Amino acid sequence: MFEEPTLSSDSHTGPRKRPPTLHHTPRAQGRAAIPNQVRGTSVPAAPPRLGGLDRFNHAPAGAAETALLACCASRRWALRIAAHRPYPDLGSLLAAADEASYDLSAADLAEALADESSPGLHESAPQAAHTALAAAHAAYESSFRHAFVICLDGVEPAEHLDRVLTGIRVRMNNEQDEERSIAADELRRLARARLAHLVASQSEPDAPSAAHGVL
Repeated sequence: MFEEPTLSSDSHTGPRKRPPTLHHTPRAQGRAAIPNQVRGTSVPAAPPRLGGLDRFNHAPAGAAETALLACCASRRWALRIAAHRPYPDLGSLLAAADEASYDLSAADLAEALADESSPGLHESAPQAAHTALAAAHAAYESSFRHAFVICLDGVEPAEHLDRVLTGIRVRMNNEQDEERSIAADELRRLARARLAHLVASQSEPDAPSAAHGVL
């Protein structure tokens, strides 16, 4: 299972967890939880509660880019989306993310895929399932030199493992260029799901989703 990193003004270095959430203040350092916290020597009035998209639109550029890199690890993709803020609604943000994804160069795609991890199983899953999935991932990664990426949004949790194993088996028959194209589209869909989670307005983080890397 993964943790949810918050948006901070730190640099792009260090590990990136998925899916990220946002923190409201540009000067926040380290990790802070939602709901927002007030800092200072005096006791100010409680700040207004902003929706997730508002927090994203008003975050410092470096903080927004860092959070975006946790959705898709192409630096060009993250810089482009951060530079076009503010977005009036989630639909506009996701449309911009799609457009940026379609414009990824081969080098951009390679950069993004290099940061992906093949989806794994919860530790409570049967050992036989762990073994089967690990073998399938090893065969795929040996053939294509990058992690197997698949978006499972909209798929029932009980079907996740079968969907991944079937996907690997089918896609192993692809030529390199064809599989690269399929992986790029799955990465685009993953980025959309992660980005929607990033700007979600819930007061508490959502439970981890299998679409983000853990079955």
